[in-house]
Amino acid sequence: MGPYFYKINRIDGDYAYLIRTDIDDNDEMCVAMALLPENSDIGTELKWENLIYTII
Repeated sequence: MGPYFYKINRIDGDYAYLIRTDIDDNDEMCVAMALLPENSDIGTELKWENLIYTII
């Protein structure tokens, strides 16, 4: 599956809100911070592939 590319738009407690960057879509997607790599912060760009997020 994938890859899909995201950017962390904002963080609210234990959840990050991601915006997809590889298509023209401004809808936010909520993801638990526990599923993201360590050191993920606002502005971090991520790749999601095969159910795993990695920092790019």
